[in-house]
Amino acid sequence: MSEPSDRLTNLVGALSLALSDRVRDATETEAGFRAAAPAALVALHEFLGHGTMDQLGRAVGLSPSGAVRLVDRLVRQGYVKRLPGSDGRSVALVLTGPGRAAARRVRAARSEALRHVLATLPAADVASLTRITEHLLGAITRERLAARDQGHDPSGGWLCRLCDFDACGRQDGTCPAASSAQTHER
Repeated sequence: MSEPSDRLTNLVGALSLALSDRVRDATETEAGFRAAAPAALVALHEFLGHGTMDQLGRAVGLSPSGAVRLVDRLVRQGYVKRLPGSDGRSVALVLTGPGRAAARRVRAARSEALRHVLATLPAADVASLTRITEHLLGAITRERLAARDQGHDPSGGWLCRLCDFDACGRQDGTCPAASSAQTHER
């Protein structure tokens, strides 16, 4: 491995911020909510259906009280219902029909915001960027899991909180984050 140059480090930092801004703007516009709401909708749609308030808070990087306030807003909007949880004390969170539709719109808005930028690349660069991105996501996943093992939740919530599980290939075993997590668990 070689040490990245200051220029590359700066360029990747600027790119990641620009892409993050695009995703945030697109998903917040589509959800009609700011901050963690778009990620909460997608997380509930993709992998946290019937999840608890605590699970949702951890997935989107909110404190318990922040998660309650977020769910209150989503309930008022008609996107989420609270149902009895698996034990008498917990609450299960479930998307309503409008909530599922909003989650799909948010996921599509995220994809389109990124697709527009990626479409400017030549095909050979797309293939290289795919390989590089898979490698980096695997490395980041391993770092985040190691931090969790030491009792530190990564800031921002779960890495896959806005992911489209069909697009990443999770079911086919080609998702770099899921593959790294499975290797970590062994």
